[in-house]
Amino acid sequence: MSAQAPASAQTPAQASAAAPARARTSPHQVVTWGASVDRQGEAPRDRSYRMVVRTSAGGTGTRIRLSNAFGDRPVTFDSVHAGRRQEGARVVPGTNRALTFGGAGSVTVAPGASVVSDPLSGRLAAGSDLAVSFHVLSAGGPSTGHGMAMQTSYATAGDHAAEEGAESWTDRTSSWYYLDAVTVETGADTGAVVTLGDSITDGWQSSTDTNRRWPDYLARRLRATAGTQIKGVANEGISGNKVLADGAGQSALNRLDRDVLSQPGVRTVFLFEGINDIKAHTGVTAGDLIAGYREIIDRAHTAGICVVGATVLPFKGWYEFDPEGEAVRQDVNDFIRNSGELDAVADFDKALRSPYDRERLLPALDGGDHVHPNDKGMQVMADTVDIKTLSCDR
Repeated sequence: MSAQAPASAQTPAQASAAAPARARTSPHQVVTWGASVDRQGEAPRDRSYRMVVRTSAGGTGTRIRLSNAFGDRPVTFDSVHAGRRQEGARVVPGTNRALTFGGAGSVTVAPGASVVSDPLSGRLAAGSDLAVSFHVLSAGGPSTGHGMAMQTSYATAGDHAAEEGAESWTDRTSSWYYLDAVTVETGADTGAVVTLGDSITDGWQSSTDTNRRWPDYLARRLRATAGTQIKGVANEGISGNKVLADGAGQSALNRLDRDVLSQPGVRTVFLFEGINDIKAHTGVTAGDLIAGYREIIDRAHTAGICVVGATVLPFKGWYEFDPEGEAVRQDVNDFIRNSGELDAVADFDKALRSPYDRERLLPALDGGDHVHPNDKGMQVMADTVDIKTLSCDR
């Protein structure tokens, strides 16, 4: 809950531009959904958004985090609600409730800042669709959001955040705007894993509106496994993302604090990146990538977080494939498998490569472009993860 003194509904709470620190939470909080943000298009004013997200861990005291990380001017949210999604843009009657920020019904978020809501009473179930609705009173300049959601959400002109029906929500969007995390209060033993990755983790080539990204399959496995306390999954993949260089989103190194270390209840970061660094033909060597991995490992370990690394998938058949890039991939995978610097390894390469050509994805698991797995490939990736390795002594 915000430490700021309550403010009146007429005076928006203020969120400073300080970078989010890893949450200090009492009672115990765990991230149940997350999505990396990036710079999006021009931010319109007087517009409402209904963002549909799928929870992983269940709990009480639901909080949301709104981000203006890439804005160049303040954004004011003057009506924010959350409720269980029924279907489409419709919210289950009686569940759409107003959220506050430091006791205020509206909040202004400074450029570069984020803000966490006060908790809602009641329980949010694991594996449920949550509709987070808010009205942007004032904005302008670039908006902040997640471009490739693989999930239909909704938008409309004017303030309709409190409405439970679907009639006003005339515009569909395949992106999430401003919302970048949802957390719940759980028992002190419950934790979360953050999957840090690129378009494969983001879910490209999985079926839209079906939650078949590999982190979704992992979340379902975790819910069904009685022997683990890791229940939260935050998918922090960005299409086109790299470990070392900004471009499609900030690099993994530059967004680690915001997307991983600031999330409450995180026990493990699952590191699965590198293919975009390798195939971009920028001269990145295996040594360069390994140095980047080592920095992520060191920073996570310093924060008391475990690091599981996944081997980089084959990409022969993709137009950027060449023997030089393949040699880098093999050297990087050798480090991931054999260095002992990671707390555990998931060998995605071994699980998805063709036995007849180890530089290619198995055709039955290939989404068609020879880089991204299909729905079945996504499930195989999640099934490859040894759930016991998501907890380590740190």
